[in-house]
Amino acid sequence: MIDALALLFLVLMVVCAAAALRVKDLLAAVTIFGAFSFFSAAFFVVQDALDVAFTEAAVGAVITTVFFVSAIRRTTRRVR
Repeated sequence: MIDALALLFLVLMVVCAAAALRVKDLLAAVTIFGAFSFFSAAFFVVQDALDVAFTEAAVGAVITTVFFVSAIRRTTRRVR
């Protein structure tokens, strides 16, 4: 049976996924995506998958978010 804390993290992941799809600003979407990755890593910790949680926290929540933010910062938002 699923733990209450695991269920909370799953609900937060669904909320983050829906919010990332609905926002118009790319920087806000990347920030929400980072929160999604954090909740995903926390879910894996609750499920005792520490190696997967560590990889998700390092790659998903940190490296990917930094790459996306730097890519957004380097682009312009003006349309010709």
